[in-house]
Amino acid sequence: MRTTERITLIPTYVLHQYDWRETSRLVEIFTHDHGRLGLVARGARRANSPWRAVLRPFQPLLLSWVGSGELATLTAAEAGDGPHALSGRALMSGFYMNELLLRLLPRLDPQPELFGQYGHALSRLTQAIAPALRLFEKHLLTALGYGLNLERDAATGQPLETDAVYRYEPEQGPVRILDAGGTGINIKGGTLLALASGDFQQPEQLRDVRHLLRTVLDELLGGRPLRTREVMRAFGKTQV
Repeated sequence: MRTTERITLIPTYVLHQYDWRETSRLVEIFTHDHGRLGLVARGARRANSPWRAVLRPFQPLLLSWVGSGELATLTAAEAGDGPHALSGRALMSGFYMNELLLRLLPRLDPQPELFGQYGHALSRLTQAIAPALRLFEKHLLTALGYGLNLERDAATGQPLETDAVYRYEPEQGPVRILDAGGTGINIKGGTLLALASGDFQQPEQLRDVRHLLRTVLDELLGGRPLRTREVMRAFGKTQV
C-alpha cells in the first residue's frame, strides 16, 4: 500500500496549467527537490480562488501538497521573491524553456542543479536572450545524460584548438577536419570552448552554438515540433 506524502513549502516554478473537471486546474510544476510533477489545484477556476493570483509562470513559489506519485493535490502556495518580468521575445523564450522541460524531463526525477540553472536563465532573459537560452539548453542536455564533449577531440583525446575546425557528431563529439565539407556539424574549436566556459558573445559563435544545440535537442524530441517555435514563426518573430 502506497504511503501518502505531505510535502511542505518546496521551491517551485509553474510550467503549464489547464482546466480539469468543473472547477479545478491541473498544474505542471518543476520543483527543486522532486523534479517535475502534476498537482490538482482544487477550485482554482473559481473567481474567488486564492490559487488564481499565485500560480503563474516564472514566479518563484513555495508549494505544499499531499499525495504520492506523479499527481498530487495542492494544499498551500506562497509567492517567493519577485516574479521574473518577461515580455515580448523574452516571454516566449521563457515558454520555450518550459516546453523543453515538459517534453524532455521525466517526472519525479530530482534535478536541483537544473532547477537553479532554470531560475538563472529566467533572470538573464531580459538582458541577453540568446546566451541565456543556449546555456540552459546545455545544462538540460547534461541533466538528461546527453552532456556534450566540448573540450577534447573525440578521435585523439587532444585538447581542442581554438582556430581549428571540427566536425561534431552528437553521439561522438568533435573530430578535427581539414576542410569544411562532409557531413555533420562543422564548428570551430574556439566556439566549443566558449560554450564550455559559458562565455560566448560573437554573432558567429551564437549562430553555430544554436545550430549545434538545436540539432541535438531535435534528435531527442524525435522530430516532433515545439509549439513555441511554431508560434514565433507564425508571428514573424526571431526563432529561439
